[in-house]
Amino acid sequence: MVGAHNRHAWGTHNRIVQLPGFFVELLNIGEPELIEAHGPRSFSFGGFLRDFLERNEGLAMLVLEGKGAACDAETFRSAGLGDFNVFDFQREAKRPDGSSVTVAFSLAFAVDDQSPDAGFFTCQQHYPENFWNPAFQHHPNGVVGIAGIIMVAEHPDEHRHFLSAFTGVNIVKSETGGISVTTPRGEIQILTPSNYRKRVGTEPPDLTRGARLAAMRFAARERAELISVLGKGGVTSVECNGNIVIPAHVAQGATLVFEPLKVD
Repeated sequence: MVGAHNRHAWGTHNRIVQLPGFFVELLNIGEPELIEAHGPRSFSFGGFLRDFLERNEGLAMLVLEGKGAACDAETFRSAGLGDFNVFDFQREAKRPDGSSVTVAFSLAFAVDDQSPDAGFFTCQQHYPENFWNPAFQHHPNGVVGIAGIIMVAEHPDEHRHFLSAFTGVNIVKSETGGISVTTPRGEIQILTPSNYRKRVGTEPPDLTRGARLAAMRFAARERAELISVLGKGGVTSVECNGNIVIPAHVAQGATLVFEPLKVD
């Protein structure tokens, strides 16, 4: 299920796709005249997305749960990931029955100078009971959770400090052709282009300007169920390493990887 159309006061519009503890935010520029410029200590969400869409399509930003926006902002400042004020906002949201509720958020932004076309922030929710809704988390393709996010970089190890400081994970694992951290919501990997091709079976995004967010890895309940839904929808997919992959050119620049659900 895809959520209702929402409007942000800074010019972007969105729809939300929820999974337990994770969401995908489908964004577009709805009112460009409302976008504000970046300031000395202010990160313009709308400005970043506008500039990203002028050059690219696909995965623009990665958001984590964090430890609280004020704490995260100070952590990022101390680690040299930017010095931005916390950004607070609220909006109305619609429940499945059409009723309105208030959702409110505080965002703490971080910057990786070697990834200018990737945005990073943490999100503190002030009314999580109004945002998360199990009715929105059931999908006919059988996807039940997030397994991980993949970035691509020419030299992944150069992003080791950023990845650790942004996620708060001290142990950054080295692997063939990349690095990774394990978070409570899934794995974040940064792979070389060649290793990305081997793992995912598709071409990575353009790295001319630096590292990019490339793919989302989802856990799917039933392979046959997923293939059936994709087929009925006319969605092109390929198979790689036992996973079903929707290439970036099919999914507006975002590669989607569907993996078998792991049962402990």
